[in-house]
Amino acid sequence: MGHLSRSNRETVPQPDWLDARVKRTDTPHVAEADSLLDQSVKAFQAGDVEIAQQLAARALSFYQEAGDRLGEGEALANLGSFYYGASNYQAAASFAKQGLDIAVALGNLRLQVQTLATLGNAYRHLYDHENAIRYAHQSLIVARELGDRRSEMASLNNLGLAYKALRKHAEAIEYERQSLEIARELGDIRVQGQILRNLGNAYYGLGDYATAIVYYEQRLEIAKQECDYRSEIQILRNLGSACQTLGQYDKAIKYFRHRLVLAHAYEDHRAEEQTLSNLGVVYEAIGDYAGALDVYQKRLALARKLQDAQMEKQSRTSLKMTYQTLGDFIKAAEYS
Repeated sequence: MGHLSRSNRETVPQPDWLDARVKRTDTPHVAEADSLLDQSVKAFQAGDVEIAQQLAARALSFYQEAGDRLGEGEALANLGSFYYGASNYQAAASFAKQGLDIAVALGNLRLQVQTLATLGNAYRHLYDHENAIRYAHQSLIVARELGDRRSEMASLNNLGLAYKALRKHAEAIEYERQSLEIARELGDIRVQGQILRNLGNAYYGLGDYATAIVYYEQRLEIAKQECDYRSEIQILRNLGSACQTLGQYDKAIKYFRHRLVLAHAYEDHRAEEQTLSNLGVVYEAIGDYAGALDVYQKRLALARKLQDAQMEKQSRTSLKMTYQTLGDFIKAAEYS
């Protein structure tokens, strides 16, 4: 989802109608609003979402006072993006809808693409699937009319996510695959990674775990290239689970142990304890009870370190049941 700034707007292809920016007369308020809007984008990109919202709101007031409809639409569009980034989806939809109304009135296709994308994503998070798909489809149509391949890629990806939310995995896969083709055409590695994960999830949802693994493995390679350990930790869990479901226990263990090393190195305790639990289940499935006891003991030690009573209880239960399976009821009683 892009964020417009007035400084880069001129580089975007525009339709034949006369741009509202050309019609207006510059005023000190408009010049200040332009600066505020650019600052808001920079603040958002730096992670200062609240500051970005405040700056864009001030810019909006100046544009409204000056009667600058294009500036008003841009400020509303950015506010929609900023509130979406803050997970305030109702506010995001409200601002984006106001921005869309102005974009349609002005015939500004670029602004329409941005606001439609925000609306589609916001409604998806609000579980309004009908509107999510409707706005994402409209965004795709406008992006293609503009000839904007990057916006087309984003719209296809958003449609895939909207259909996945409805558990319509076949439709989700079709849109995600089209989006992946464009991402590869553009050489956008980051977006390729996102789409590969989405495709893996969609095939996983269909129960096609073998194909899910193919896409997850491609996603893993990109995460490694980018030294993106958070994504790597996430995708290793998906890979381990998919392999486990297929009974590919050696591969599941490999992925889970890789995840465990990363989680420990980056002190991601939640991922560490999840992975220890996952490994215990896999070791038990192949009859390696010594391996299971080892990871359950490590999970118990971690629970005590974190003073997590629930985790400690679960770890003790796992140890008790494993010892019972081995017929060692004396050791099992120690964990009762």
